[in-house]
Amino acid sequence: MYLPPHDPHVDDPMRFKPLFRIHLMERKCATVECMYGHKGPHNGHIQIVKKDEFSTKCNQTDHHRMSGGRQEEFRTWLREEWGRTLEDIFHEHMQELILMKFIYTSQYDNCLTYRRIYLPPSSPEDLIQPGLFKGTYGSHGLEIVMLSFHGKKAKGTKITGDPNIPAGQQTVEIDLAHPLQLPDIETLRDFSELSRIVLEVQEQVRREEQEREQRQEEQEHSQQAGSQPASPLGGEGAEGEETAAGAEGTTQDKAPASQPFVLPTGVISRNEDYPRTCRVCFYGTGLIAGHGFTSPERTPGVFVLFDDDRFGFIWLELKSFSLYSRIKVSFQNAQAPSQEAFDEMLKNIQFLAT
Repeated sequence: MYLPPHDPHVDDPMRFKPLFRIHLMERKCATVECMYGHKGPHNGHIQIVKKDEFSTKCNQTDHHRMSGGRQEEFRTWLREEWGRTLEDIFHEHMQELILMKFIYTSQYDNCLTYRRIYLPPSSPEDLIQPGLFKGTYGSHGLEIVMLSFHGKKAKGTKITGDPNIPAGQQTVEIDLAHPLQLPDIETLRDFSELSRIVLEVQEQVRREEQEREQRQEEQEHSQQAGSQPASPLGGEGAEGEETAAGAEGTTQDKAPASQPFVLPTGVISRNEDYPRTCRVCFYGTGLIAGHGFTSPERTPGVFVLFDDDRFGFIWLELKSFSLYSRIKVSFQNAQAPSQEAFDEMLKNIQFLAT
């Protein structure tokens, strides 16, 4: 199991923790040992479920328990997983979230199912190399997000989740057709000014979506009437898209190699050591929800590209900032065989999450 570094140190390397091991014996026999817990290897079981999926089961779960009971287990888990003590967690909301995560994790430590995930395919047009990133999520700690590119959209999909947004959900979506021009550094410190800029773009995106839907309805009516559509896919609609793409390319080309960046006053960041220059910013949306993924909604925000290995997202409604840093572990045989296979995997993990 690959664990993120301790919150909020996103630039630190991932941590490695063995979960099980297989001893290959003579005559095609094998023994399986569970490595979970602090009492050493013990009897386990592995079953191949289907292609790209298998499950592990511990046959001696008493090895996972500690003599001091659940309180000792929680303290040990807190120290190893979070690098903290109970005394460090003084915020009531943080206590609640961490305890929920501990209960959920320890509840399923005896039987786990593993499904293959692919790393996203890349193309020369991508803003940066897609891949896996460690990101700060407030009191939830560090989580793993997969950044992938889909035409004029970029998606950040959670590979690890929390009590609010589970793994598999799309945590952020970046609209690459709508770059944001940040104001000067002093004006940027004013949260209301940044909010005004973002909400104006949100309204523009809403109008464009309405116009696109209206054109599609007109085309459908024309086709039903037996006539040629007034605006075929190769005509006005495509021209509008080309214009948007051209404007996007022009904006990026004219943008400076780097520009000063600072978080607006009042925006909370777990990591104050974020870069003070950025390359480019885009309008985006972030997914928020209550505990148990209740009342999920997409809210406006700002995607900030710092360099090839780091980006950030300002959650406007939460007045919060997430900093993401690339995972530089080399995973063997993890590339998707095709874009279609990768897209299908994304659908599957989101379906499992819901």
